[in-house]
Amino acid sequence: MKIAVFGRKFDKNFEAAMQVFFDKICKQNAEIHIYEPFFKFLETIPTFNICTPELFNSNNQITKDFDFLFSLGGDGTFLEAVRYVRDSGIPIIGINTGKLGFLANIAQEEIEKSMDYIFAHNYTIEERSLIALDASSNPFKDFPFGLNEITIQKRESTLITIDIEIDGDFLSTYRTDGLIFSTPTGSTAYSMSAGGPILAPDCNSIIISPIASHNLTVRPIVITDGHKLKIKVHSLSKNFLVTIDSSAHEYLTGEPIVIKTADFKIRMVRLPNHTFYNTIRKKLMWGADIRN
Repeated sequence: MKIAVFGRKFDKNFEAAMQVFFDKICKQNAEIHIYEPFFKFLETIPTFNICTPELFNSNNQITKDFDFLFSLGGDGTFLEAVRYVRDSGIPIIGINTGKLGFLANIAQEEIEKSMDYIFAHNYTIEERSLIALDASSNPFKDFPFGLNEITIQKRESTLITIDIEIDGDFLSTYRTDGLIFSTPTGSTAYSMSAGGPILAPDCNSIIISPIASHNLTVRPIVITDGHKLKIKVHSLSKNFLVTIDSSAHEYLTGEPIVIKTADFKIRMVRLPNHTFYNTIRKKLMWGADIRN
């Protein structure tokens, strides 16, 4: 078995759980590859013990023969881990050392049991769509893809005007602080906080959610994937901001941008009882009644 581990620094109260995680892997005699900056952090923990790993720093070192990539951190760490897996088809498993944990949904107290499920092959694989950006200039380089969302936002204090065409058919002009173009996975992230709907992960759709629109009649809209969205931004400012998940770059006003669903998907490991609906009930307190 060949396993990659990507992670970030964690608090001291997670040290015992992380030791359990690595002990489980080492008992499998797995070939383990750890993200080098994360390994250097582990080395600063005096009591930490781990079998000798290989180290990696780039996506080129994560080849298709890996069985899993574990992401140790919060949802932001998981999103960053996607950049290392890319279109390889390697399943990602998220262990939560952060707070919310929609993507990194294995909690600290579940690690030991979850690892037993994984090594016993007691899990399913979910495929999650990504959203892609196409523009004449591409500061996002070779990975202009987001698992959660792409946003277009104002760079300064004034509103921006955004025109959208869908496959050449004019949709609308938005006068707003920005727009969120979200995958179903991202429907519980930024889009939800802006009033967008929650979609199940297999809905095969893109959500367009306005951010503080200046038109009272403008509402989020859901379109099926497979369409090309052509976007043009007008502003008194020379620049506007484009973000893909946690990365952000400036673009010139007037530069056309195309947004569409990516032609590959990310594979996620789903353990027993870790369904999407169970997750939103727990993380969002969906339907919880605290009146008594």
